[in-house]
Amino acid sequence: MLTPRQPAPDLVVDTLDHGSFDLASETPERLTLICFYRGLHCPICAMSLKELERLTPEFASRGVSTIAVSSDSEPRAREMQQKIAAANLRIGYGLSLSDARKWGLYISASRGKTSIGIVEPELFSEPGLFLIRPDRTVYYLSVQSMPFVRPNFKELVQALDFMIEHDYPARGEYTGTV
Repeated sequence: MLTPRQPAPDLVVDTLDHGSFDLASETPERLTLICFYRGLHCPICAMSLKELERLTPEFASRGVSTIAVSSDSEPRAREMQQKIAAANLRIGYGLSLSDARKWGLYISASRGKTSIGIVEPELFSEPGLFLIRPDRTVYYLSVQSMPFVRPNFKELVQALDFMIEHDYPARGEYTGTV
């Protein structure tokens, strides 16, 4: 189980327009926001990523770099990029399911075509949202077993303002006896 204030797993994926993404090489002022999404087949992902794309400049102005990552192939990732009109948000693809598991993501099996008529991959990861400090420790994490009820990116921008102003520490770090 991933725990705040502990090291994040390695993450290296290809991106559509920005070369290879390697978390170990990221140098944001404050945080790296990693949004793991289900893939092209998920209409909820598309809506969520449109909002993240829209707010990526807001995150950047607060010292937060952003990337959306899925296990989709490059052509499917490119189609998602076009669908959400991504100009600011980096899109990573080809996440291995073993790496998804290291991040604590749930894995689902295909149920065929989705409501938008796109076939799900045989296996794919469910959503997860992470904020990682420049020292590669986990600051915030949210992992889901279903595609519904995603973290709200506008609220996250507002929360970042509070966290920055008050130097708010990562929470949920206690792993001792209870």
